[in-house]
Amino acid sequence: MSFVVFPAGPSDAEELARVHVASWRETYRGLLADAFLARMSEPGFTRRFRRALTEPGDSVTLAAADRYGLVGYAQGGASRRGGVSLKSGGEAEIATLYLLRQAQGQGLGAKLMAQTARALAAQGATSLMVSVLRDNLRARGFYEHLGGEPEAARQEPGPGGRLLYEVAYRWRDIRSLIS
Repeated sequence: MSFVVFPAGPSDAEELARVHVASWRETYRGLLADAFLARMSEPGFTRRFRRALTEPGDSVTLAAADRYGLVGYAQGGASRRGGVSLKSGGEAEIATLYLLRQAQGQGLGAKLMAQTARALAAQGATSLMVSVLRDNLRARGFYEHLGGEPEAARQEPGPGGRLLYEVAYRWRDIRSLIS
């Protein structure tokens, strides 16, 4: 299957929301409460995406599509850890990277990582991080395969206030993902 990756815009909001909700339901069944996953709202996420894509600021959103429509996306920007801005060589963070199960295992995730890293590096980022649920072993293996260095698991508030464990993966030199 052939895929194209492109910068997402406000007109992509509805399809991004569809991919977001479907990929969460595929990925997090058994890791998050079924009731939470069932309540996820495509219209609600459409509004969020449209708002974020209307005034993206320093954030980057790349969409991935096959001939039938969107199958994944990645969003990134300045690291939530704060500190230095991207423009002065700070750390970037990929906040979300989701693919529908049908598009996994074909190199598209790595392509999205590389192109998002390239866009963030063009804004001045020198390092990159991404957080993943500790128990999402498939995603953890993916980030380790790409050379991410895992940090110790930490508790973070999740849906419904439930505490979840996340592991941050870090690339000290963002260029290692681009080449």
